[in-house]
Amino acid sequence: MHAVGELKSFSPSLRFFIELSAGNSPITKSDIETGVLLQYIFIVILSIIVYRLGFAKKLPLLKNVIIYFCLVVGCLILLLFSYGLPIAEGLLVAAVVLGIYKIRLHQSKKHRTEAK
Repeated sequence: MHAVGELKSFSPSLRFFIELSAGNSPITKSDIETGVLLQYIFIVILSIIVYRLGFAKKLPLLKNVIIYFCLVVGCLILLLFSYGLPIAEGLLVAAVVLGIYKIRLHQSKKHRTEAK
């Protein structure tokens, strides 16, 4: 059994997912494993969002499959870093900033076409 104090060395998002999987019961090894899996899924989803908002171009299907496969595999490295660093939080901020940028860009283009 792990005490909540022992989780202080983990990043805030990883701690959140571990505590989420434990619920009100004491934290067990399976709760930590579930929390790490949830953290990995969260990192993959945020990485895909950041890629789509900031870098994605129209590509053939096979190239997209290769890119997303590499992204999913590369997120394993981010998962290792996320034990002590706020990787998921940084990806969340990047997704929000890129989302705001895309919305403003779309509004600007729409405003320019209406002005013509």
